[in-house]
Amino acid sequence: MKLRISRITFTAVCSTAVISLLVTACGAGGTGGGGPSATHSHATPTTPALNGFPAPVIPASNPLSDEKIALGRQLFYDQRLSGNGTQSCASCHHQDKAFTDGKPLAIGSTGEIHPRNSQGLANVVYNATLTWANPALTELERQMEVPMFGDNPVEMGINDANKTEVLNRFKIDISILNQFKAAFPKDSDPINFTNIIAAIASFQRTLISNESKYDQFLRKQVTFNESEIRGMNLFMGETAECFHCHGSFNFNDQPKFVGLSPVETPFHNTGLYNIDGKGGFPFPNRGLFEFTSKPQDMGAFRAPSLRNVAVTGPYMHDGSIASLKEVLDFYAAGGRHITSGQHAGDGRLNPYKSDLITRINLSEQDKIDLVNFLGTLTDENFLKNPKFARPQ
Repeated sequence: MKLRISRITFTAVCSTAVISLLVTACGAGGTGGGGPSATHSHATPTTPALNGFPAPVIPASNPLSDEKIALGRQLFYDQRLSGNGTQSCASCHHQDKAFTDGKPLAIGSTGEIHPRNSQGLANVVYNATLTWANPALTELERQMEVPMFGDNPVEMGINDANKTEVLNRFKIDISILNQFKAAFPKDSDPINFTNIIAAIASFQRTLISNESKYDQFLRKQVTFNESEIRGMNLFMGETAECFHCHGSFNFNDQPKFVGLSPVETPFHNTGLYNIDGKGGFPFPNRGLFEFTSKPQDMGAFRAPSLRNVAVTGPYMHDGSIASLKEVLDFYAAGGRHITSGQHAGDGRLNPYKSDLITRINLSEQDKIDLVNFLGTLTDENFLKNPKFARPQ
């Protein structure tokens, strides 16, 4: 069944998005929820919104502080945090690409190729789940353990053999030691992985993107040209139907924020593959099925936010579609038909494909207009904001 929502469900409030407001709004934590609706873009009356966005959920166990955010930013860009000292979080999350990396598949610190595409971090604080297909990873603190300590594939490559060495790299650096003491003043020995993760998560929660042309359009600060207007109407309407999976203020369908419950975490099979004619996806990219073993979850992945989507290619969970034009061709066809090679199969006929994915009659001008509208979601201020950049 297709979810019916208002064509425009977003609110705009003319205020300044600053970290101090984020801290004030969210220091006490709260409950969150998800799923597009006609009213879900509002924060609770007692909680300040963030420049048109509802107040994000901050866990009470890791309240924000300026000192913690500053430390997290430093650590996010620090290669000493990988086992072999060659890679930082920022190696796979580049600010100018909305904290993606421009590669089809991520590459870990040892050169191992990850089976999936690096996801963007813009507005990550509003995501109900945090990876392509793991429904259990709902908090940044938990999610971060995967790239840091995971061994299949190796990303940051921290393990029992080198974790003491990794911590010692920071303990002998007086400057960053002082940052840890400022961020965690109650800890006698503040340099530990729990605090490292808490600091980086705090920094990531400040990565707010809400100054795109689209946001300015909602605030009546700019106007759209005719193509952008047509593209917006297509996106929000029943012709292209993009809004069914990208209809929240964050242009996805798994938002969470203060005052909204319950949390909804849908995953979708879009007909990208059908390698065996029975709905199969190539291992190890089988989506939600990897966690549930339910046949109907084969190939089901999270719909990512489309904010800054023009700079986050290549696309899909495995980076297998190069351009936005090709993405639109894929959706207009109702799935992907691969005619040769190891992944040959007709995804249009995948038995587990979402019923939201059907053939769409889009003209070439329609596709141009949609791409132009998606371009209005690029937030140049976010891509260049010095508060998010590598510390000098």
